[in-house]
Amino acid sequence: QVQLVESGGGLVQAGGSLRLSCAASGRSFSSALMAWFRQAPGKEREFVAQIARSGGSTYYADSVKGRFTISRDNAKNTVYLQMNSLKPEDTAVYYCNAHSGLDYWGQGTQVTVSS
Repeated sequence: QVQLVESGGGLVQAGGSLRLSCAASGRSFSSALMAWFRQAPGKEREFVAQIARSGGSTYYADSVKGRFTISRDNAKNTVYLQMNSLKPEDTAVYYCNAHSGLDYWGQGTQVTVSS
Protein backbone atom coordinates (compact mmCIF):
# COMPACT_ATOMS: atom_id res chain seq x y z
CA GLN A 1 0.00 0.00 0.00
CA VAL A 2 1.32 3.44 -0.97
CA GLN A 3 -0.31 6.76 -0.08
CA LEU A 4 0.69 9.86 -2.02
CA VAL A 5 0.35 13.57 -1.24
CA GLU A 6 1.31 16.18 -3.83
CA SER A 7 2.29 19.78 -3.09
CA GLY A 8 3.96 22.74 -4.75
CA GLY A 9 1.37 23.74 -7.30
CA GLY A 10 0.26 27.31 -7.82
CA LEU A 11 -0.06 30.22 -10.21
CA VAL A 12 2.97 31.27 -12.22
CA GLN A 13 3.61 33.44 -15.25
CA ALA A 14 4.72 31.94 -18.53
CA GLY A 15 8.45 31.33 -18.48
CA GLY A 16 8.47 30.77 -14.75
CA SER A 17 9.27 27.70 -12.69
CA LEU A 18 7.61 25.49 -10.11
CA ARG A 19 8.74 22.45 -8.18
CA LEU A 20 6.20 19.81 -7.34
CA SER A 21 6.72 17.31 -4.55
CA CYS A 22 5.02 14.02 -3.89
CA ALA A 23 5.43 12.57 -0.42
CA ALA A 24 4.77 8.85 -0.15
CA SER A 25 3.98 6.72 2.84
CA GLY A 26 4.21 2.99 2.94
CA ARG A 27 6.98 0.44 2.69
CA SER A 28 6.76 0.04 -1.09
CA PHE A 29 8.08 3.45 -2.18
CA SER A 30 11.65 2.42 -2.97
CA SER A 31 10.39 -0.48 -5.06
CA ALA A 32 7.82 1.61 -6.93
CA LEU A 33 8.13 3.06 -10.39
CA MET A 34 7.12 6.69 -9.89
CA ALA A 35 5.54 9.01 -12.41
CA TRP A 36 3.77 12.30 -12.89
CA PHE A 37 0.63 12.71 -14.97
CA ARG A 38 -1.50 15.75 -15.63
CA GLN A 39 -5.07 16.49 -16.64
CA ALA A 40 -6.18 19.75 -18.21
CA PRO A 41 -9.84 20.83 -18.19
CA GLY A 42 -11.83 18.87 -20.74
CA LYS A 43 -8.92 16.61 -21.58
CA GLU A 44 -7.84 13.12 -20.63
CA ARG A 45 -5.12 12.50 -18.11
CA GLU A 46 -1.74 12.32 -19.83
CA PHE A 47 1.69 11.05 -18.97
CA VAL A 48 4.36 13.62 -18.10
CA ALA A 49 7.43 11.84 -16.72
CA GLN A 50 8.56 8.71 -14.94
CA ILE A 51 11.57 7.60 -12.94
CA ALA A 52 12.91 4.14 -12.22
CA ARG A 53 13.09 2.63 -8.76
CA SER A 54 16.78 3.45 -8.41
CA GLY A 55 16.37 6.90 -9.95
CA GLY A 56 18.87 6.05 -12.64
CA SER A 57 16.47 6.05 -15.56
CA THR A 58 13.96 8.70 -16.53
CA TYR A 59 11.50 9.14 -19.36
CA TYR A 60 9.54 12.21 -20.49
CA ALA A 61 6.67 13.14 -22.71
CA ASP A 62 7.85 15.04 -25.77
CA SER A 63 5.86 18.08 -24.71
CA VAL A 64 7.96 18.57 -21.55
CA LYS A 65 11.32 17.17 -22.59
CA GLY A 66 14.12 19.64 -21.88
CA ARG A 67 11.93 21.73 -19.57
CA PHE A 68 10.87 19.33 -16.80
CA THR A 69 13.06 17.14 -14.60
CA ILE A 70 11.83 14.27 -12.47
CA SER A 71 13.87 13.07 -9.50
CA ARG A 72 13.38 11.03 -6.36
CA ASP A 73 14.84 10.73 -2.90
CA ASN A 74 14.17 7.24 -1.60
CA ALA A 75 15.49 8.17 1.85
CA LYS A 76 12.75 10.81 2.09
CA ASN A 77 10.09 8.80 0.23
CA THR A 78 9.63 11.76 -2.07
CA VAL A 79 9.52 12.31 -5.81
CA TYR A 80 9.90 15.73 -7.39
CA LEU A 81 9.03 17.41 -10.65
CA GLN A 82 11.05 20.52 -11.45
CA MET A 83 9.20 22.50 -14.10
CA ASN A 84 11.02 25.28 -15.94
CA SER A 85 10.07 27.50 -18.86
CA LEU A 86 6.43 26.92 -18.12
CA LYS A 87 3.85 27.55 -20.82
CA PRO A 88 0.11 28.25 -20.58
CA GLU A 89 -0.52 24.81 -22.08
CA ASP A 90 1.14 23.26 -19.02
CA THR A 91 -1.89 24.37 -16.99
CA ALA A 92 -3.44 21.26 -15.44
CA VAL A 93 -3.92 19.28 -12.29
CA TYR A 94 -0.75 17.29 -11.75
CA TYR A 95 -0.98 13.83 -10.23
CA CYS A 96 1.68 11.66 -8.69
CA ASN A 97 1.54 7.95 -9.52
CA ALA A 98 3.24 4.98 -7.93
CA HIS A 99 3.31 1.61 -9.63
CA SER A 100 4.19 -1.26 -7.36
CA GLY A 101 2.10 -4.18 -8.46
CA LEU A 102 -0.90 -1.89 -8.29
CA ASP A 103 -1.30 1.74 -9.31
CA TYR A 104 -1.64 4.38 -6.61
CA TRP A 105 -2.59 8.03 -7.14
CA GLY A 106 -2.40 11.23 -5.17
CA GLN A 107 -5.17 13.80 -4.96
CA GLY A 108 -3.49 16.17 -7.41
CA THR A 109 -2.12 19.69 -7.25
CA GLN A 110 -3.23 22.54 -9.51
CA VAL A 111 -0.69 24.28 -11.74
CA THR A 112 -1.85 27.40 -13.56
CA VAL A 113 0.40 29.21 -16.01
CA SER A 114 -0.73 32.66 -17.09
CA SER A 115 0.27 34.19 -20.40
